[in-house]
Amino acid sequence: MITKPMFGFPLLFFLSLIFNQNICYAQEPPSISGYTCNPNQFDPCQTYVLYRARGPEFLDLASIGDLFSVSRLMIANPSNISNPNTTLVNDQPLFVPITCSCHNINTTFGSISYAGLNYSFNSGDTMYGISTGKFQNLTTFQSVEAVNPTVVPTNIDIGQSIKFPIFCKCPNRTQNQPRLLITYVIQPSDNISSIASRFGITPQSIRQINGNTSKILDTLFIPLSNLPNLTQPAASNTPPLPSPPPQTPVIQENDRKWTVIGLAIGLGVCGLLLILVVGLFYREKSVKKEKYSDVERQKSLYLGSKKGSLDKDVEVNLMADVSECLDKYKMYKMEQLWEATDGFDEGCLIQGSVYKGTIDGEVFAIKKMKWNAREELKILQKVNHGNLVKLEGFCIDPKEANCYLVYEYVENGSLHSWLHSEKPEKLSWKTRLRIATDVANGLLYIHEHTRPRVVHKDIKSSNILLDSNMRAKVANFGLAKSGCNAITMHIVGTQGYIAPEYLADGIVSTKMDVFSFGVVLLELVSGKEAIDDEGKVLWAKIGDFSEGSEERKVRKLQEWMDESLLREEFTMESVVNVMSVAISCLNKDPSRRPGMIEIVYALSKSIDLFSDVSEEGLSPRQVTAR
Repeated sequence: MITKPMFGFPLLFFLSLIFNQNICYAQEPPSISGYTCNPNQFDPCQTYVLYRARGPEFLDLASIGDLFSVSRLMIANPSNISNPNTTLVNDQPLFVPITCSCHNINTTFGSISYAGLNYSFNSGDTMYGISTGKFQNLTTFQSVEAVNPTVVPTNIDIGQSIKFPIFCKCPNRTQNQPRLLITYVIQPSDNISSIASRFGITPQSIRQINGNTSKILDTLFIPLSNLPNLTQPAASNTPPLPSPPPQTPVIQENDRKWTVIGLAIGLGVCGLLLILVVGLFYREKSVKKEKYSDVERQKSLYLGSKKGSLDKDVEVNLMADVSECLDKYKMYKMEQLWEATDGFDEGCLIQGSVYKGTIDGEVFAIKKMKWNAREELKILQKVNHGNLVKLEGFCIDPKEANCYLVYEYVENGSLHSWLHSEKPEKLSWKTRLRIATDVANGLLYIHEHTRPRVVHKDIKSSNILLDSNMRAKVANFGLAKSGCNAITMHIVGTQGYIAPEYLADGIVSTKMDVFSFGVVLLELVSGKEAIDDEGKVLWAKIGDFSEGSEERKVRKLQEWMDESLLREEFTMESVVNVMSVAISCLNKDPSRRPGMIEIVYALSKSIDLFSDVSEEGLSPRQVTAR
């Protein structure tokens, strides 16, 4: 008896694929940034990844070998497969050889270890699809973008070759590590104990290398002395059985006929559903246009029909990218930010890409930035201090791959605007001292009380904000790095504030923040810009204050000071003390610069000197009004 296929089967199958795909993407994401390494302490090595044969494209060693740029024998031998021409079965495990090296990427990713594999794009390919599909999460599309900085992900030509960084790790010979570290992607059915049992090692040996990582789709490095013998299914070592001759051609023809009919009906139903969904969408959009004001209509157009929208996969991935931040910060909707800023109107622009917006009656500073904001969010999760601008929440816009960070609004703007604009009100010396101490306390917190330590990397007067009480807060952690004593070839920062060792050799340490803070102290004393119109840096002039007698130094300092300060009554000893701190911060040898603990103490002494004058009268070095 011939059973006719049900007409709804193709539709159910289609919907089940979407449902299962969404479940897969909802899992914890793998490490997006790769695995850090030190180029000076890293020797390239030959290692392996555990790859799984998957149909329909990768059920033979030839296609897998082409993907990894190796021969069939190079996979067959370590994988315990005697016949390299065998047909594989789904999820059959294979050891694929790769060459692992340490590569410097950029300031966000630093140096990571990977094997670079070139892949030529076909029609329909995406960075995300190749990373998660063909390479089975052995890399991530964020790492692919970082390794290919000149490539526009949405504009890749067919046949264009893109480098995919396959995550790997080489043993550190000085730490008595095993001979091999195999790259393994955690599967939904895995746990550390089952993985350890599969490879004949202990769970503790895995944790020693990887920590407590056990997220689905994350990468583990399996420590092994030798490659184990993979148990392969019997079918893998025998050629496929020939197809039996057709016994009942009429029945097969009927089966084929009903299959085609079922597929046609299913696709027709899918098409009708799609038309209904699109029709409802545009009907709702039309109703909104009639109901909303002009600004709301613009918002609807922006949110509903902006060109360049990314697909659902990217939206899910962007959400997964910040999943660890969801519990700590509020997730705002794009509509809220649009209404808060009148459609990101220029009248709401504070500076750069930061807008002032009001949400539920409360004023915020909304920073628009291109993805990826994960590093900034990751760092901001670790910090909580009164002298650091507080992050209230964020919003992601998958249509443009933008991220919006919603910060507390700091009323009095930046220190730069107070020092260098034509404001009628000038900062007093007492206020400047307090600002310097506030900034120093904020830096002390991120340098000494976070683990790993945070380096801000962009300390400057425009990134120091003043609240209603003129207390200072450090802002903009967009360039910040968690961890120090690293080396990068991608130099970022603001001219006039960049430490010499970072500019010359790419050395990232807390002492580069100390140098930048020294420049800010010079700005506070002199009222001058960090770099003048001729391109000369302010800190190059500090040698003028270290020559001659004490009287000459004080006289030169008075000539150099902000004119508005000379109208006040205060002790020059307090200014001299601040200048001494600034000069020590600006030492070209980073090892001879003070730490923030010493700086905070020294600035507190300057405040004490100022307070002494306020309470006890004038000192011999007091500056009087002119």
